[in-house]
Amino acid sequence: QVQLVESGGGLVQPGGSLRLSCAASGSIIGIYAMVWYRQAPGKQRELVARITSGGSTEYADAVKGRFTISRGNAKNTVYLQMNSLRTEDTDVYYCNLDLGVASYWGQGTQVTVSS
Repeated sequence: QVQLVESGGGLVQPGGSLRLSCAASGSIIGIYAMVWYRQAPGKQRELVARITSGGSTEYADAVKGRFTISRGNAKNTVYLQMNSLRTEDTDVYYCNLDLGVASYWGQGTQVTVSS
């Protein structure tokens, strides 16, 4: 059984910063990528940032230059540093573990950007 636990969401003013964390545990062999998605009510889940096992990164255009994805020293951990936050970044953020043959999701963490 694989579990993902996210943390770090909350309320922040526009222009502020937050750091999301995601830790994966369980029977994990051969991580292909770890990915952050976000979803607003009534909308499709969208990719925010992705990092492969080799360290390659990919970002949505809307967050390039503001968000940074990184892996922890414990390779089953991924972070999302979010700077210069905007009201439109308000969403539930989900961590995804891509093993190639299977995919697992965290429970989501709410990020609210509001003055």
